Order: sequence, then structure tokens, then C-alpha cells
Amino acid sequence: MLVDNLEKINQEIQLACQKVARSDSDVTMIAVTKSVEKHIAEELAELGIENMAENRVDKLLEKKMALKNFSSIKWHLIGNLQRRKVKSIINEIDYFHALDSLKLAEEIQKRAEKQISCFVEVNITGEESKHGFKSDEVIEFIHQLATFDRIKVVGLMTMAPLDASDQVLHEVFSKLKKLQLAINNHHLSYAPCTELSMGMSNDFPIAIEEGATFVRIGTAIFRGA
Repeated sequence: MLVDNLEKINQEIQLACQKVARSDSDVTMIAVTKSVEKHIAEELAELGIENMAENRVDKLLEKKMALKNFSSIKWHLIGNLQRRKVKSIINEIDYFHALDSLKLAEEIQKRAEKQISCFVEVNITGEESKHGFKSDEVIEFIHQLATFDRIKVVGLMTMAPLDASDQVLHEVFSKLKKLQLAINNHHLSYAPCTELSMGMSNDFPIAIEEGATFVRIGTAIFRGA
């Protein structure tokens, strides 16, 4: 079942890329393993999946330990991170997708032993239930990180509203793309901002059409497994 689901997802990624004349090699699929046990994650690793994500610190550490023999896996923390947990996780991950405050950035700078690839979380729609900066706050925040040598802003991340129409999805994702390009045009060495983490199981083809370079897929991989 995993093989079939992954094949279908890869086909959808290819079709979405073809639709807008992109190369599918520009899109990285991250397997979000938060809903499955360690042995399922291990099956994914055996199938060649090399990017895995969790939204909780304890679960990521648990899965990473279980899959320690798969040294090529890149680990992504995609959930919001409490400052008190930074010390235990920040040196165990390759990407952090939810940088949402200056205080969190300060804690990462204090605890990181290497440069961490971070996505700044943006609340494009302004929903109160979502974390992240408002669109007009992002560039100012990134300029505040100029002296933070342990943080590299590789891109931006957002989550679209649940059950949004295709039109709304296109609008949300295209707004993040425009913001990413605006930051990229500042030519900041510590914030190249070339990547976009957006799109999940229910909306990733539209996210890809609008420029996503990382899509976070969970449900679609494990459906029926």
C-alpha cells in the first residue's frame, strides 16, 4: 500500500510540475510520520524516502533513534517549538519549518551547535488559530536576524485554511511566493530565502503550481496502510 500511495503522489507531483513547466526535481516531498508507528517510518526509509517530519519534539527524537541506521534521512521539525524544548531538539534536525518569533530565534542562536536551516512561518490569511508572522512583518523580522550566525533563513512556510476552495488556495500560496521573491531580492547572505514549504496531502498540487519546493505529506502516504 505504501508503494502504491507513494507512486500516486509522485505522479501528482509530476503532473503539477508539468502544468506550470517546472522540473519535479525542484520539489522535495517530506513524509510526515506523526500519525504512524516507528516500524511504518522504517518501511518508508527502506523504500528510499530520505526526508521525514514530525510536529512534536519527543516523537521526532523517538523516530530518529529508531531509524539511526538510515544516516541519509533529513529530519524536519514542522510543528511549533516551545523555547524550553529548543535545547533538546535543535541539534538533532536538519530543517525547522516554524520560526515564528524573535525570542525563539534567540533561543535557537543560543543552543545551536551548527547553522540551522529555518523557514519563517507566515500567517498569510491572518487566522487567529494559526501561528506565524503577518505578511507585512516578515521582512523586518528577517533583518533582525542579521547577527544570528546559527540561523539560515532558507525560505518561508505557511498553512492554507482547511477546506479552502481552489481559488483561495491559489491566492494564499501565490502571496507566499511573492513574499519569498521579495525577500530573495534583498540578497541577504543569511537569508537566501529560495524555498517555499507549503502544501499538504489535500492541497499540494496547487501549492506546487504556485511555487512550493517542499511539500509536507502525511495522510496521502498512509491511507489504507
